[in-house]
Amino acid sequence: MSATAQTATTVTPARRRAIGVAGAVLACVLIWVIGAIAGVDYTVKNPGQPEMTIGIGPVVIVSLGAALVGWAALAVLERFLPRRATAVWIALAVVLALLSLFPLTATEATIGAKLTLGAMHLAVAAVLISLLPSRHR
Repeated sequence: MSATAQTATTVTPARRRAIGVAGAVLACVLIWVIGAIAGVDYTVKNPGQPEMTIGIGPVVIVSLGAALVGWAALAVLERFLPRRATAVWIALAVVLALLSLFPLTATEATIGAKLTLGAMHLAVAAVLISLLPSRHR
């Protein structure tokens, strides 16, 4: 009988956070693609702005930017509030995710577009909240 040594693979916080950022972007892209396949018209008009169609490019750029800002905010909080950084960051992430939905109410778009865009906002928050904060045992 031979004993096999099991090695625990640990994922560094930076790697887990990079996976979180990539996951947030991927989640938005998947939602956009599913919506496009389902026939969602991503043409939107915001008050005081010209009509535009939300393509995959802006989805990637905005979700990546939001995820990186979230990571940076968490890093700053960990530096200055090491014991409470996770709780403060999660609270801020939830509040900002909910606030990000309000502009959709003033946007002129189809129900399908509003639902998929709202789902993208919530998907970014869900992925980042689950993967960015440190896991303490």
